[in-house]
Amino acid sequence: MADYQDSKALVLNFYEEFESASADQAGTVLNRYTSSDYQFRGVHPFNELDGADAVAETVWKPLFSAFTAMQRRQDIFMAGTNSEDGDEWVTSMGNFMGLFDNDWLGIPATGKITFLPYVEFSRIGDGKIRESAFFCDIIRVMRQAGVSPLPTQTGAEIINPGPRTHDGLLFDIQDEAESEKTLELVNRMCDDLVSDGLESPSSNLRKTWHEDMAWFGPGGIGATFTIDRYQEQHQGPFGAGLDNIVFNGHVCNYAEGNYAGWFGWPNLTMTSSGGFMGLPASDRRLHMRVVDMYRRDGDKLAENWIFIDMLYWMLQQDVDVLERMRKILRR
Repeated sequence: MADYQDSKALVLNFYEEFESASADQAGTVLNRYTSSDYQFRGVHPFNELDGADAVAETVWKPLFSAFTAMQRRQDIFMAGTNSEDGDEWVTSMGNFMGLFDNDWLGIPATGKITFLPYVEFSRIGDGKIRESAFFCDIIRVMRQAGVSPLPTQTGAEIINPGPRTHDGLLFDIQDEAESEKTLELVNRMCDDLVSDGLESPSSNLRKTWHEDMAWFGPGGIGATFTIDRYQEQHQGPFGAGLDNIVFNGHVCNYAEGNYAGWFGWPNLTMTSSGGFMGLPASDRRLHMRVVDMYRRDGDKLAENWIFIDMLYWMLQQDVDVLERMRKILRR
């Protein structure tokens, strides 16, 4: 049995202490748990940062100041060995929940309960967090604040739920054979998808997905349910709007138990030759940073949670979503 208990305990202790910290204490706590050469990758406008102090000031202090009584509500917690390089990672996915009492990134405060969907990958080494990849769904916060700077999405606008089986918190040691089954299935699905140009016919999808698959996409695209509706409401528009798609590989890719996850920086490069998300068509090469989290049920995949750095993807097309939001609010 693979044992990641020390790494899990490190991250869980960090989360517990971090959640009880004030905005001004965020840097102190982060420094305590991270290495001196700590590196951070985050969605735009955070992007790449070096050192705990820079991350605390840029990412966490503003968020702590905006959300009163903020809680980390995990739906998936897992750890494993990265199949790309052998490093050990811990992953947490869920929602931050708090009272949105002060503006954040220019998004107007509501004073109401608000959810910030997130997924966080932490690379562990020598008893410290050495690297983090933090994807959060800023567009979903905009929607909850009543601001809609993007066209209506192709899927459903919801706060994505956690696993149907409510068993995603893998605090205990998992069966390594089950982890291997999950990783093999996810990699086979990815290989099929890449070989089909990210437009797998339903016959190929049904080799690795349950008929009633749930696909929980990011704000701006939305969620969909069943293979047929996934193809109609996401895969179809994605394939029609984007072309020349190149898969760049993963930074991290692993599984534990029935769960798996990966992220890339970027995973995909493409052109928006048919227009996508209501944007004009162009031949500009665009990079897409993506996280996928999966739940396996038996010999097929049942659920998929997706985070895409939509603000970064649109910024490459000269669309600054945060500035567009500010213009809407000034009207």
